[in-house]
Amino acid sequence: MAFKIRSSKFRHIYGSIPKKDLCYENIKITRNTHDSNFCAVNPKFLAVVTETGGGGSFLCIPLKSSGRVDPKTPHVCGHAGVVLDIKFNPFNDNIIASSSEDCTVKVWSIPEDGLKTNLSEWIVDLHGHKRRVGYIEWHPTAENILLSAGFDYKCVLWNVEQAEPVNVISCHDNTVFSMSWNQDGSLFSTSCKDKKLRVIDPRMARVAAESPVQDNLGSRAWKSVFLGDTGRVFTSFHSRFCDREIAVWDLKNMSAPMRTEGIDNSSSILLPYYDQDTKIMYLAGKGDSNIRYFEIDDESPYTHYLNSFITSDPQRGLGVMPKRGCNTERCEVMRFYKLHASKNLIEPLSMIVPRKSSVFHEDIYPPTASQIPSLSADEWISGQSRGQILMSMLDGHVTNSPKVSSAKAVQNKDSSLSQAPTITTYKAVNRPRPEGSVSTQPYAGETTANTNHRNIPASLRNIKQLSTNEEFVSIKDEPQSNGIPLEPPSPSGKSTVKKVWSPASPKSPTTNGFAGGDSDSYTRHQNAAFSPGFFQAYLIKRDHQMSTSRGCHRNTQCNQNGHSVTHVKKVWSVPQSPATPHWLGESPPNEAELRKAYFKQLEEISSLKEQISLKDKRIRQLEEEISVLKLPIAREINVQDQSEC
Repeated sequence: MAFKIRSSKFRHIYGSIPKKDLCYENIKITRNTHDSNFCAVNPKFLAVVTETGGGGSFLCIPLKSSGRVDPKTPHVCGHAGVVLDIKFNPFNDNIIASSSEDCTVKVWSIPEDGLKTNLSEWIVDLHGHKRRVGYIEWHPTAENILLSAGFDYKCVLWNVEQAEPVNVISCHDNTVFSMSWNQDGSLFSTSCKDKKLRVIDPRMARVAAESPVQDNLGSRAWKSVFLGDTGRVFTSFHSRFCDREIAVWDLKNMSAPMRTEGIDNSSSILLPYYDQDTKIMYLAGKGDSNIRYFEIDDESPYTHYLNSFITSDPQRGLGVMPKRGCNTERCEVMRFYKLHASKNLIEPLSMIVPRKSSVFHEDIYPPTASQIPSLSADEWISGQSRGQILMSMLDGHVTNSPKVSSAKAVQNKDSSLSQAPTITTYKAVNRPRPEGSVSTQPYAGETTANTNHRNIPASLRNIKQLSTNEEFVSIKDEPQSNGIPLEPPSPSGKSTVKKVWSPASPKSPTTNGFAGGDSDSYTRHQNAAFSPGFFQAYLIKRDHQMSTSRGCHRNTQCNQNGHSVTHVKKVWSVPQSPATPHWLGESPPNEAELRKAYFKQLEEISSLKEQISLKDKRIRQLEEEISVLKLPIAREINVQDQSEC
C-alpha cells in the first residue's frame, strides 16, 4: 500500500527571527508564575507586564520604538497588586484592560504618541471579584463588553461603557484556568480545576454544554480554545501520567472528545493560539523553546501536525499580533512577540509561508476581523448576535455585511443579576482652590473622627474597602453632577463623550436640560459656543445644585497639588420593582413610597434613553461602514483623474 502525504499550503511554514535592532531590549519582564501571556500587542503598541517592587505596573510603548528601551520609560501604574493579565481592545488600539491581584480590572487609555509620564489615571475601574482576577477577554463582536475570571470561582461579564456588571456567572466549583469566546461571541468556553469543560451562555449565565469529569486529567492547569464557528473546542492538558495531550470536542456531544493526541511528556503548560483565518493551531509551552503548529480540519482526524519552530532560548510568554498587523509582502501569517525573562528581551517571531512572489496571495489571506464592532454593548445585551465584520488584507475594505440574529438568551428587563455584588463608586473631581482655604471641619453627615480619611491615598482606601467587601471606582478630573459628567466644549472642535456609571439619586432626573440621575445613562455633550462668563456662571449654579442635592454623601478635600477634590459616594444594587404610590399631589407619608415613585419614573426615562442610545449607535455604525465603503471608490476616482491628466 502506497504512503500518501496530505497536501497543505501551510506545510512548509517556518519561523523567522529579525535582527537585533528590531527587538526590544532592557525590559524587566515579570517573573510571576501565573499562566497568562503577560504581553499584548496591536499595530500601534506593545504592552508587557514588568517586574516591580510594590504594586503592579506594565510597560506600554509604541511598536516602532524597537531597540534598547530606556529604564526611565513611563509605565502604566495604578494597581495595588501584581498585574496578571493585559488585553488590548480589538476595536480601539489605544484602549487596554488589565487585571490584578488587587481584585480589580482597570481600563486605560494610551495617548496616540505614547506615554510621556507614568499613567496612574484609569478611565474605568471595575470591582466585583473577591479574590485576584487572573484572566480577561474582550468580546469579539460587541463593543465595550469585557469578561473577567477570578480566583473566587466566578466569571463577571462587564459593560465597560457604563462601568457596570451585566452578569455574574458562578457555575464553577473551582479555579477557572482559561476562557475563550466563539466567533460571534454568543458563547464562551472555560476550563476549570474541577476537570470539566464548560460552554456557557453569558447572557443567561447558564451552562449550555458541559463535559463529565475527565478522570485522565492531571492536576496542572489546562486550556481551552473555541475553533471559530465550527462548534468545536480545542483543549490542551496534562494527563494523570504527566503526558501533554490535546483533544477536540464537539458541542453536540460532550460525553467524550472526538480526538485525543499525545504531544510529549514535558512539565510546562501548553498555551494554544488559534488562527481562525488559516485554521492553524499554534502550541507553545511556558518554558519551552519550540512552537508547534497543527492544521485543523473538519474531517477526521481533525488535527494534522505541520511542523515546529525551535529556538535555543525558552519563552515566558507570547504576545500575538492581530492579523491586520501582519506583513503581507513577506507572506507573514502570524507574528508572535516572545518574552525572554532571563535576557530582559522581547523578540518578534514571524511565521512565514514560503512563496516566490511578494504579491498579495488571496489563498493564504482570507478576509480577517476588522476594527468595526458588529454590535453595540446594549444591542448585544438585549439578545442580538452578529458575526464579525471582515476586511480585506489587500486594501482594508469591508468584505461582508453579517446578518443580525436574535438569541434566546435575553437579560431580564429589570437588569436583575444573580448574586450581584455590592459596588461602591468614588468619583474624584479636581478643581483649583485658593491657598489657605483648606478646611478641617467635618462636612454634613461626617464626624470629626472621620476626617482623617481625606489624607489617605485612593489605593489604600481601595484596599481597606475591599477587605470589607466594598469596592471603589475612581474616575478623576471629571466634574460631576448627579453622576453625569459636565464639561466645557472640546477645544479641538469635536464632540466629546463621557460615560459614567453611577446610580440615581432621588433628585429630579433632569437638571437645567441635562439628563442624568439614572444608572444606565451617559451624556453626549456637543461642541457649543459657550462664552466664558456664561460657563463660569453655569459652574457656580451647578455647584450650588450639587451641594443641595439629596441622595449623595459629598466630601471635599485638597489633594497633593492643592486642588479641591470632591468625593461622591453611591452604591449600585439591584433595582427594586416599581410600584404605584397611593399619594398624588401631596407629601409622601414615608420614604419607602417616595422611593417607589422615583423608581417608576426612572424606569420610564431609562427605557426612552435606551431606545435613543441604540438608534444613535446604529447611526454611527452605519456612518463608519459607509465611510469605509467609500475608500475604494475614492481611490478609483483619483486613479482616473491622474490617468486623464
